[in-house]
Amino acid sequence: MLNATDPKTASLLVSEPFMLDPNFKRSVVLLAEHSDEGTVGYVLNQRSNLMLKDVIQDCYDANFPVFIGGPVGNDTLHFIHNCYDRMNSGVQIADGVYWGGNFETLKLLVNSNQIDESEVKFFVGYSGWGEGQLHNEIDQNSWLVTNNYTPSVLFVDDEENLWKEIVTGLGPKYAHIANFPENPMWN
Repeated sequence: MLNATDPKTASLLVSEPFMLDPNFKRSVVLLAEHSDEGTVGYVLNQRSNLMLKDVIQDCYDANFPVFIGGPVGNDTLHFIHNCYDRMNSGVQIADGVYWGGNFETLKLLVNSNQIDESEVKFFVGYSGWGEGQLHNEIDQNSWLVTNNYTPSVLFVDDEENLWKEIVTGLGPKYAHIANFPENPMWN
């Protein structure tokens, strides 16, 4: 079920509703790479207080939100995009979705207003799992996995409802958990 090597269907991880780890509470993670050696992904619905112009001085007017990709490598900047026609770079990880690419080209596109936030998403840090670690977490029911999503959902600006939307999309077996309170004591 996990897939980040087929360029048509990178998997999404959806945290179970009561995950205690604050890095992944009600999170949706896009897996950019998955192999026997480990897994790399980005939390899609944890917006930071930073804008791209706060992180990259060359992008002085860039009001693109920067998301917290995960707890690893918080001194690194990553991105996904759906504008290969202008970037001409990046690794395809889903239908029409690319991971990384030529950062200098991206800065030129951003600074000349030839790209907008519906086409690119930036992350400080990433989520990473060592060999077998993610499979163990899935076996412990910490994560739900899906390959059934439209690529446009990766760039939505309503990250607060993204988790609920993806959980509901998993079907009737899981749809009810989308309405669980964040804290079971609130029930």
